[in-house]
Amino acid sequence: MPHKFALWSIPVAIVVFLLKLLAWQWTGSVALLSDALESIVNVVAAMIAFYAVRLSAKPADDGHPFGHSKAEYLSAVAEGAMILLAAALVLREAIAALPDPSLSEAPMAGIVINMVAAAMNGAWAMVLIRVGRANRSPALVASARHILTDVLTSVGVVVGLFLALATGWLILDPILAILVALNILREGWGLLKESVDGLMDGSVNDAELQAIEAAVSQASKDALQVHDLRARRSGPVVFVELHLVVPKAMSVGAAHDICDRIEAAVEHALPAARTTVHVEPESELV
Repeated sequence: MPHKFALWSIPVAIVVFLLKLLAWQWTGSVALLSDALESIVNVVAAMIAFYAVRLSAKPADDGHPFGHSKAEYLSAVAEGAMILLAAALVLREAIAALPDPSLSEAPMAGIVINMVAAAMNGAWAMVLIRVGRANRSPALVASARHILTDVLTSVGVVVGLFLALATGWLILDPILAILVALNILREGWGLLKESVDGLMDGSVNDAELQAIEAAVSQASKDALQVHDLRARRSGPVVFVELHLVVPKAMSVGAAHDICDRIEAAVEHALPAARTTVHVEPESELV
């Protein structure tokens, strides 16, 4: 299902870009031009996200025995980099317009079109966040966050244009574009950092780790000890490893039953989890 939403992001991004381009042509606003430039990045990012989501869904093979789930982090890294690029484009256009800011004589139609594009973006971002979180898809969540920065850009631009028209201070147009670009830089850097952490096998969050520990503790009561429990997230998949200490006289079959219970309990707590248990004799107690 995630790849279907990733696919629909492409035509949505194209329509939003065309609307913003039309809004710029009707207003002559550098802030709206900057907003349209960011939407070009959205189109490319949507294509990358679609490819990454499809690739991550491929089953494991001989060349990738642990699956392809990290492809989504690559998409998120690329999207973070594109957000930074969009911010740089916005800054360039805004700074160039500072000496001679100008607007058309009747910019309201363009402003309304930009508001419609922002509403479309906002609604689609909410859908992507819901689906992305439900399916543990970093690529969809990253796309949603990128779109939300675009929505904030559009809202800020519209507010700035109204202020510029109300006060006659047209320089507010490029100044606002610069402020929006700085906010986009902040968002892009945060997304880039988070995605790189995923590529570096960052640990699961505290809530997920506590759920894993509780599941393992409940399912391993016949064992002597559990130690060296580790968990990492790779896209929608969580890899869990632990050492299980059992009595020396326990049969292999009995130890295997405990392992099966642990794997089932962890999978119940986190449906996308894959658990590896290393069984040790009581001499390995720590």
